[in-house]
This record gives sequence, C-alpha cells and structure tokens, in this order.
Amino acid sequence: MKTFTLGQKIRELREGKDLSLRDLAKTIEVSPAFLSDIELGRRNPSDKKLSSISRALGIPLEELRTYDIRTSMEDFKNLALSDHKFGLAFRKVIDKKISSEELLKFVEKISKIKKT
Repeated sequence: MKTFTLGQKIRELREGKDLSLRDLAKTIEVSPAFLSDIELGRRNPSDKKLSSISRALGIPLEELRTYDIRTSMEDFKNLALSDHKFGLAFRKVIDKKISSEELLKFVEKISKIKKT
C-alpha cells in the first residue's frame, strides 16, 4: 500500500481526472505556482482552499483531510517535548510496531468510553 502526503494525493487525483495543474488552479482560484507548491509539500492550503480542491476532484473533504498530517506532527513534537510520558508512549508505539489502523481503533475506543 502506497502512502501519500496531502500534496501527492492531490496530484494523483488531479492526474487521474486528466486535469492540468493550470486547469485545477483556475477552478480553485489560485495560481498554478501556488497549487504546484501544495503538491510539492512546500505550502499548505487553507481549509477553504482544501474544500475547493476536494469538490473539484470529487473526493469527500474528510477523506482528503486524512492525508493532511501537518498539525498532528507538530502536536506530536510539542507533546513529546512538554510531557516526557507522551514521548515514552510514542516510542512504545514505534517499538511495538503498532499499525496506524490499530492506533486509530484504540483512539476511537477510548473516545467512545470518555463520551459515556
């Protein structure tokens, strides 16, 4: 299974729809250079632009958001730096080779428990 960054996924979807960079940029009202920077991971789209991209490419916004991990990585760093137990927990996840699917299921389970 190939893993994509947000920009790579946007490019794959755009190319799959046989859209040029210029055509998609025009549709979402950004410059081709800006869209190219998004695809290359140099810039990040605003929520409004990400929504426009999802509509133009025919992909649900929430599905497209799953490829956008920039805030999460920053949050990981901040948590690990501010609380050593988070750093230890992250290391254990990596050491135990816990998959992303397993981790997501665990988080969902904990979220449901906290709601009750």
